[in-house]
Amino acid sequence: MLMLLNTPYALSLSRSLASSSFPSPPTRRLLSISSTFALPSPRFPHSSLVSSRVSPSFRTQASAATATMGDAPDVGMDAVQRRLMFEDECILVDESDNVVGHESKYNCHLWEKILTGKMLHRAFSVFLFNTKYELLLQQRSATKVTFPLVWTNTCCSHPLYRESELISENHLGVRNAAQRKLLDELGIPAEDVPVDQFVPLSRMLYKAPSDGKWGEHELDYLLFIVRDVNVHPNPDEVAEAKYVNRDQLKELLRKADAGEDGLKLSPWFRLVVDNFLFKWWDHVEKGTLKEVSDMETIHKL
Repeated sequence: MLMLLNTPYALSLSRSLASSSFPSPPTRRLLSISSTFALPSPRFPHSSLVSSRVSPSFRTQASAATATMGDAPDVGMDAVQRRLMFEDECILVDESDNVVGHESKYNCHLWEKILTGKMLHRAFSVFLFNTKYELLLQQRSATKVTFPLVWTNTCCSHPLYRESELISENHLGVRNAAQRKLLDELGIPAEDVPVDQFVPLSRMLYKAPSDGKWGEHELDYLLFIVRDVNVHPNPDEVAEAKYVNRDQLKELLRKADAGEDGLKLSPWFRLVVDNFLFKWWDHVEKGTLKEVSDMETIHKL
């Protein structure tokens, strides 16, 4: 049975666009949580196949307005992603995860700046399982600046340089950020993912180019959580989302390795899969995740 859910997204525009006038919103779009891997359809907690009808965003209007700003950098960038790139301040850290400053998301992801060695920033990767122990994956939106349309774990983003996301005790700042972004990207309500239910398992440090201009250099917190949640993807962030079991994930890996269907995985997700995921999945099913938590080690991969 197909379930359609209305999910309004009130997307604010950049202050630089505040004086622009916009035409009427475009026609509503349909965003599906469905199978794109030609794999057996996984089961959802509430239905076997879920689609969410999203409210129209102002991406088209904002992009048109932005295109008139000839003197602005990256004039062709999607308006929503542009706002996030210039307004969000990432937390700069050293290789021991000590906070050393802050910088715009834009600068933190410019490859030429990454190569200076001064843009290492804190990040997190959420791995959300339902109570059938299936992992929720997402395909990043085509408008994402870094790694568009690649498949990855449930949610990957950054704690920001703000008081609530700088709290170091019990890694609360990172947990707060994870809860915030699960709502932003997948429409998962905060009450579905209480911050005390995230289990930080480890940290890893990695560097990866996206294309000739953009890339990542992150100290990434790996957060696991087992919850049945309501999922309503935001199309400005997520193209599709899907639960997979172990065998379905292995088939996905095979297709990515073979280059089938143009399928690609994010570099951070692949590092976690190759080094940790399947052994940690055993503990997900046993309910013993805390036994393998090691937040003292920073894995340099």
